Amino acid sequence: MTERADRTTITERAARAGARVAHNRFRTGIDAETKSGKTDVVTAADHAAQREAIDVIRNAFPDDAIVGEEKDELKAVPESGAAWIIDPIDGTSNYVRENRVWGTVVAAVEDGDPIAATTAMPALEDTYIADEDGATRNGEPIATSDVDDPEAAIVAPAMWWAMDRRDEYARACEAVVRRFGDARRIGCAQALLASIADGSLEGAITNVETNPWDTVAGVTLIRRAGGRVTDLDGNRWRHDSVGLVASNGELHEELLEAANEIADA
Repeated sequence: MTERADRTTITERAARAGARVAHNRFRTGIDAETKSGKTDVVTAADHAAQREAIDVIRNAFPDDAIVGEEKDELKAVPESGAAWIIDPIDGTSNYVRENRVWGTVVAAVEDGDPIAATTAMPALEDTYIADEDGATRNGEPIATSDVDDPEAAIVAPAMWWAMDRRDEYARACEAVVRRFGDARRIGCAQALLASIADGSLEGAITNVETNPWDTVAGVTLIRRAGGRVTDLDGNRWRHDSVGLVASNGELHEELLEAANEIADA
């Protein structure tokens, strides 16, 4: 097995290990604490799941950098070397409300570029994996949709706008509902991006600066499934980009136009 293949294996092993911890505590009345806002929450399950995922990674690659949402891990992706990006429970707000749309996510990167990713959603019994051969859900290949009619497309105003930026949130929703057939808000960024990869949604737009644990794995899934992800200028999206436009590839220009309406006063 090559080292790159081994890293793919470890993304899956670590994500599944963290997901088991989180799933064992799901719907058990676990307490939540708020972080930056009243809907931005964290639980003991987040911390426990992250520790479990890190243990798996450290046993295989003890010297690699780790970027994680919780506690004292790095908060930015290193520009050089190997690193791992972990979100122990993406969709914690769903998790604490006993909504099944949440997941444990692990991505492996080299010199800032993703090489593999796993999104494990045990409450939905779905696991998505992206590697150099493509993207799968539960072991079966997936692909983005071929919808090219905006009026038939389902698109999400994505990520989270702070309370003092809700005018932008409103404009994002308006841009979507005026241009496309329907809108979705899932409450879990990685589940949203996985849904674009598997063809159940056509796209997502945001103008905010995103976190790597909310995006890198899902962006990798979309690209390996045949889709496209850019910044607001149409340039290839990176982990440090501001804004994110993800599509099935067929509707990307329409999504770019919609995304660039968000910040307009």
